[in-house]
Amino acid sequence: MRKETRELLDGLRTIAPTLPGALPFGFVAGIAGANAGLTAPENIAHSLVIFAGAAQIAAMQLVANHAAFIVIVATGIAINLRFLMYSASLAPHLGRLALHERLIAGYLMTDQAYALSILRFVTTETAGTPMDDRAKFRFYLGGAIAMWLVWQSSVAAGIILGTRVPESWSLDFAVPLSFIALVIPGIRDRSTVFAALFGGGIALAARGLPFNLGLFAGGLCGIAVGYLHETYITMPREGRKG
Repeated sequence: MRKETRELLDGLRTIAPTLPGALPFGFVAGIAGANAGLTAPENIAHSLVIFAGAAQIAAMQLVANHAAFIVIVATGIAINLRFLMYSASLAPHLGRLALHERLIAGYLMTDQAYALSILRFVTTETAGTPMDDRAKFRFYLGGAIAMWLVWQSSVAAGIILGTRVPESWSLDFAVPLSFIALVIPGIRDRSTVFAALFGGGIALAARGLPFNLGLFAGGLCGIAVGYLHETYITMPREGRKG
C-alpha cells in the first residue's frame, strides 16, 4: 500500500468512532429543512453549500419561524465563528499548502475533523516524530471527507423520510453527545478542565439568549479562562519548578 493511501486511511480510521454520532445529527438537519418548507433539491443544496450542522439546524428553525433574513445570516455567522479559531490553530500545520488545498480544507472543516487532526499533529510533534505538511493534509482529508459523506447521506435520509420519525425518538439528543465525545479527549490538564467547566457553565446559563448566542458566549469564556489559567498560573508554576 502506498504511503499516501495509508495516511488517508489513517485519518479515516481515526475519525470512524465519531461517524455514528453524526448520523442522527444530519438526519435531524434534513428533517428541519423539510419542516421549514424546503424542497428536496433546495434542502440538499443548503446542506452542500453550508455544511455546518448546528448552523443548518438553527437556520431552518428560524426559516420555519419566518425570521428576518439578516437574523438568519447573523445566527449562522455567530454559531460558526468557532471555525475562525480552528483555522488559526491549524494554520501552522496546513497554512503552507496551495490555495486550492487550503480552500478544500476550510470547506471540509468540522469539529470532529479539526479536533482529531490537531490532536494527532500536536501528539506527533511532542513525541518527536512530526508529520510533514503533505502527510498532515492527507490525514486531515481522510477524516474530513468521510465525515462529509456521512453527513450528506444522513441529511438526504432525513429529507426522504421527512417527519415520519416520531418525536419520542429524541434524535436531537445526538447533537450534544457528539460534542461530548470530542471534548473529553481534549481535557488533558487543569487549564483545559477549567476551560471546559467554565465554558460549559456559561453556555448552560446563557442558553436562553436569542440567536443561539449562549453557545458562542460559552466558547469565548471557556477559551479566555483556559488561556488565563495557562498564562498566569500553570506557566509561572512550571517556571518556578525549572
